[in-house]
Amino acid sequence: MTRRVGIYPGTFDPITLGHADIIRRGAKLVDRLIIGVTTNPSKNPMFTTEERFAMVEREVAALGLGNVEVVGFNALLVKFAQRQGANVIIRGLRAVADFEYEYQMAGMNQQLDADIETVFLMADVSLQPIASKLVKEIALYGGDITPFVSEKVKDEVNARVEEIGRKGDY
Repeated sequence: MTRRVGIYPGTFDPITLGHADIIRRGAKLVDRLIIGVTTNPSKNPMFTTEERFAMVEREVAALGLGNVEVVGFNALLVKFAQRQGANVIIRGLRAVADFEYEYQMAGMNQQLDADIETVFLMADVSLQPIASKLVKEIALYGGDITPFVSEKVKDEVNARVEEIGRKGDY
């Protein structure tokens, strides 16, 4: 019987409760789920790759899922999936705008390797507005990010904001 190996890739800068929801649900769909922490300098990350990797590893461990592991990568997603023996790419969707981008990416990935399927998971309704970019922006302007991230991630984001300085009037 073929094992289902899934990849859930992302920058996770920072990992949010929305990411954790997709990880929890994605882990039910595959025998092994690899959380691929990648670099993406165009996203202007708040945390280094190593910091994000450690953050994701800790948050995944807290979920207590035996079939999930965290792996860092800096390669074309399809190549990474092939090296990991994955046959599923899991992507989370929050809104129609996400779908348009992800649909295009899924089509390109299918052209690169037709044996790897992309599965879209809708974020839980209560978590749909959460985006790492917005979490960082809220924190930078002195807002409370408690509803969007775990307590430990909140502390890490707030500590980083203190290092780099808050913005605006708050």
